[in-house]
Amino acid sequence: MDAKHPHPMARQMWRLIEPLHAVLYYAPEVTAEAERLGYAVDTRWPSYFAWRAALLGEAGTAAVSSAFYSFSPRVVAEHIPAAWKVAAPSTVLESRYAAVGRALGTLLGPLAEIPEAATLARRAAEAAVPAGRPLAAANADLAWPDDPALALWHAATILREHRGDGHVAAALTAGLDPCELLVSFAAVGAAPVEVFAGRGWTDQEWTAARDRLVTRGLLHPDGTTTERGFAVREELEARTDELASAPWQALGPAIGRFAHLVGPMVQRIAGSGILPRQSTLGLSAPPPR
Repeated sequence: MDAKHPHPMARQMWRLIEPLHAVLYYAPEVTAEAERLGYAVDTRWPSYFAWRAALLGEAGTAAVSSAFYSFSPRVVAEHIPAAWKVAAPSTVLESRYAAVGRALGTLLGPLAEIPEAATLARRAAEAAVPAGRPLAAANADLAWPDDPALALWHAATILREHRGDGHVAAALTAGLDPCELLVSFAAVGAAPVEVFAGRGWTDQEWTAARDRLVTRGLLHPDGTTTERGFAVREELEARTDELASAPWQALGPAIGRFAHLVGPMVQRIAGSGILPRQSTLGLSAPPPR
């Protein structure tokens, strides 16, 4: 185990579960369901905010901005609370399971490995302590689906939101506000700056955040990262991995079996072409140094 990165398994497992969860945002079956409910589908954002925030009830702009963290409150306000005038949160939640179920049926079919993978994923998800993690806790409050494929997806969703909530805590500890978090992430090569446009920050806000990071010695004036900036990001990501590790440690030796089962499923999802080649998550970011 690398002393600088003592929880590599947590990051490796995230790279497996994130594409499973992301079916919710990119599968055509989900887009069709969003349109049926009455959401605009010319971009993914109206339904994204509804699908992801419905767990919080009829939450307002401040609550969703807090939980999602990296979005500009201004772009959140474009969709929340208007989303609940289109469909009630309970309706959104019911519809998202129906849509994801159809999508997984298309992407994975009746794979014999799904029930075992779902059992292992549920074991990990139930070991995820939800204290201080609002999105993970809200997902964990839902009843487990009977369908194995949906149970696998539900577990993946709990685990990715558990990690995401921990990432927010790590960002706060590092002293990075929402826009600074994105600027520093782009600076280490996670994705091109334009990929982050959907988060809703203006050019002026992005530049101001960059200037604050320059003042703190984390970026060079041209926007590239300094050695100190790399160190801060590495520490933040390592802390995120640490905070996400407990559910995977709970699997013990079975974690290898889980990876063996889920790996081909993720390859099918990636091979379908529904996922973007680059995203703000940095799945294709350079590995830690």
